[in-house]
Amino acid sequence: MSGQLAVAWEAVAPDGAHLLPDDAPRIAVVVSLTFPGMGPEAHAIMEAFTRTAFQELVDQGARPFLVDSAVQDPEHAALAARSDGVLFLGGGDVHASFYGHDGPVPHEYGVDYPADVFCLDLVRRAVEADQTVLAVCRGSQLLNVALGGTLVPDIVPSDLHKGRPGEPLFLDEEVLLAPGSKVAGIYGRTRAVVRSGHHQAVADVAPGLVVTARAHDGVVEGTEHPGRTWVVATQWHPEDPDGPAEDRRALFGAFVAQARTALMGPGAAIRGAEEPAAC
Repeated sequence: MSGQLAVAWEAVAPDGAHLLPDDAPRIAVVVSLTFPGMGPEAHAIMEAFTRTAFQELVDQGARPFLVDSAVQDPEHAALAARSDGVLFLGGGDVHASFYGHDGPVPHEYGVDYPADVFCLDLVRRAVEADQTVLAVCRGSQLLNVALGGTLVPDIVPSDLHKGRPGEPLFLDEEVLLAPGSKVAGIYGRTRAVVRSGHHQAVADVAPGLVVTARAHDGVVEGTEHPGRTWVVATQWHPEDPDGPAEDRRALFGAFVAQARTALMGPGAAIRGAEEPAAC
């Protein structure tokens, strides 16, 4: 991608990782550091959000490492499969062919077919292996598509979910959390004001997943997999630095705690390999 903007690893690498113990849970963070059409605004958002996610993982006592889906390195995929948890972050739209949509997609953005193939395979492997998974925005959509669900190609009207033309993309949105869901238990309530900036969302929910959050217009804002130990997806962005820090700490803390439990359990991940861009 000659001339294409890309987020530099040095700009998102967290502080303090060298202070973590050797037995800290290891988290694969799957995100594209570049994608087609990444302009200055998207670059700034991806840099800030990715940096916040990495730092929060370190602050929670996990050792994150980068799996750049723009690169599609099979060795990195293998390392992700041996991690204690996998975090799928946001980015561009999923290619419409993967969820059976044939027509044009209004406002389509950042589609990277090879990255989608790579990510969908990682999602399926992680769910099959019962890894600890947190899937955010694009990650939530990838989870649904990987397991056989579909997406809303373009939400109309979208006022609850993203800023209007000429306004900042991300806005505060209230979502309704399903009682008894993991995310409601983590947040300790059934309503939450979250940070949203999306034009697509889960449509037909994949077999095995259940809806855990909805917007006031009925759009699906969260899912989880009750048939797996800990697979949680949010359409919103807990890693938005302008969002509520206490909710980010709660969600990332629960994710890392579960990854730590998986590390100590009988199905613990195989350790010892060098991670790419390890912290």
